[in-house]
Amino acid sequence: MATAFHTIAAARPRLPLAAFACLCPGPRPATRKLSLTSTAASTVDSAPASSSDAKKTTTVFVAGSTGRTGKRVVEKLLERGFGVVAGTTDVGRARRSLPQDPNLQLVRADVMEGTDKLVDAIRGANAVVCATGFRRSFDPFAPWKVDNFGTVNLVEACRKAGVTRFILISSILVNGAAMGQLLNSAYIVLNLFGLVLVAKLQAEKHIRSSGINYTIIRPGGLTEQPPTGNIVMEPEDILYEGSISRQQVAEVAVEALLCREESSYKVVEIVTRAEAHNRPLKDLFASIKQS
Repeated sequence: MATAFHTIAAARPRLPLAAFACLCPGPRPATRKLSLTSTAASTVDSAPASSSDAKKTTTVFVAGSTGRTGKRVVEKLLERGFGVVAGTTDVGRARRSLPQDPNLQLVRADVMEGTDKLVDAIRGANAVVCATGFRRSFDPFAPWKVDNFGTVNLVEACRKAGVTRFILISSILVNGAAMGQLLNSAYIVLNLFGLVLVAKLQAEKHIRSSGINYTIIRPGGLTEQPPTGNIVMEPEDILYEGSISRQQVAEVAVEALLCREESSYKVVEIVTRAEAHNRPLKDLFASIKQS
């Protein structure tokens, strides 16, 4: 996929597809119960800057927790004192790849298995971060099963379990057709793989009509490198090129939980630029109007 992208990208707008992996599905965990609330709450109370006026979200369920972005979300949440329930389709892989931390619980959860099983996995969480994404396979419907139906299943599970906060890591260009970006090389190449951007857009629409308190984060091309610039945040359907490190995407997702008032009911697009001013994420969220 990366090779095809770079071949076309030479002539069209750039969106590093190797980086573009909001495509990181979940694992398959399972088992133990932890008492997370008291530890996480005290840490959130003492966390600096934007967390000082945050709603006291203490336990967060992360779908796609062993993916390249989801793993960083888990790590960042633990660093900030949250209790984390890592949803995964592979418990063994999760144990090997995620930190050993008393505030981390592994739970087997597959977004494609339907709502009822997900309800059991997320019950007791205060918020959900969805960092899932399809893995390339011979199944042409994989993007829809994961990035559309899987996300919808997770939203409906939240409604049944009483979880009222939902953070989705999506992608810029999901609405490329309406933006006049039909000939954008990244839009073309990604949609060659089962119309993945169209699938993500349909999931976004479901979230926005569900009544749940959401923040939809649309990053540019995802890179494995450490941050090389400052975050630029725009409203929906503005950015059509650019990249951002997975580490920074994780920071934005966690900050959305800490800055609930500033980030609720918003769709934000993020990339990094070397020339951009370094602004607090709370201020960036506050600058975006509600959807």
